[in-house]
Order: sequence, then structure tokens, then C-alpha cells
Amino acid sequence: MVGRPTARDWAAARARAGAVGPPDSIGPFGLLCFGMTTCMLMFVVTEWASGAFIPMVIAYALMYGGLGQLLAGILEIIKGNTFAGTAFSSYGCFWLGWAVIEYISIVDKADGINIVGGFPGATGPNFTGKSLWFGLWGILTSGFFVVTLRKNGCLQTIFGTLLVTFFLLAGSSYQPLCGQAAGYIGFFCGSSAIYAALAMLYKSELGWILPGMRSCNYI
Repeated sequence: MVGRPTARDWAAARARAGAVGPPDSIGPFGLLCFGMTTCMLMFVVTEWASGAFIPMVIAYALMYGGLGQLLAGILEIIKGNTFAGTAFSSYGCFWLGWAVIEYISIVDKADGINIVGGFPGATGPNFTGKSLWFGLWGILTSGFFVVTLRKNGCLQTIFGTLLVTFFLLAGSSYQPLCGQAAGYIGFFCGSSAIYAALAMLYKSELGWILPGMRSCNYI
């Protein structure tokens, strides 16, 4: 019985074809962009860090969670990986939009204008729109979650906790405790994405298969 090609075999084959690295080299980067930025935001949502940390979150939402993840999505689409390309590109654009909304709200607040930003727990005249916005992303994430039922446990954990996080954020305008709960679940979601990225990296480079990486087919 012929064994599955190792990362070294992939590297040798791609080197002969003029390429570098194994074929699954984009996923870990995209997951790290998402996971690291999500955890940074949740530092503030859980009140582990003060609101003074927000400018750093905005910066990383633009460059790492936003542009980095969007780039990963575009590369996945070029490879023909529809699911990863759609998900990475969508959440990359989400982070870019969130950063712009939060920046505008900070600037407007400094000018004395009451504009509700994209930060969880914000309240004001437009809180219903913010709840609908988070809810819409929760619905989209639910659709992505269905696809993960034919992927692996790592992706199911990421998208499952992410959809719960979005719906809790949608309720944070009405009940502040929902926002705090979203912070803890969101941090777990981000940490799960970081774990999945490292698990993919280890599988590709070292041949290690960590828990949650085996394929499954529930539908």
C-alpha cells in the first residue's frame, strides 16, 4: 500500500516544477490573521485590557486581520479552494470594515458627534442597526459552519464558536452581559483558530496530525 506523500515529497515535487513549499501553505497564515486579531479585540471586550488598547486593535484589524486575511483569501481562490477563499476574503473585509467604522466613531466622538461604532457593547440611537449588522454576520457564519461538517473538528470549533459570538454581540446592545459573554467565547474562537493554524503547519511540515485535524463527514 502506497503511503500518503509527506511534506518533503510535496516540496521535492514542487521544486522540480519550479514552485516552493507544500501546496497547503496559505491556510495557516489566514487562520493566524483571523485568530490573532480576534483575540486582541477580545482582550478589550472581556475587559482584560482598557479601551486605550483599541488603537492597536484597529491597526492590526487593518493590516493583519484585514489586508492579510484578504490576501490569503485571494490566493485560496486562485488555487481553486472556494470555501477557504470565500471565508478568508469575507472575514478580511469584515475586519477592514470594522476598523474603518471604529476609527470614524472615534473621530466623530472627538468632534462631539454621537455615532455608534463597531465596538461591542456600544449603545446609542443606532444600536438596532448594529445588532442587525452583527446578526447578519452570524447568519453568514452559520452558512459557513454547515460546510465545515465535511471538513474537520478544528474548523467546526472555529465557525461554531464564531457564530455564537456574533449572535451574542448582536444582543450586547440590549444586554451588556451578552457582550461580556461574547468576549470570552470570541477569545476561545480566536484561540481555536491559532491552534488550527499551528496544527495545519505541523501536519504540513512535520507530518504530525494533532487532535481535530482528521477529516470527518457528518452530512
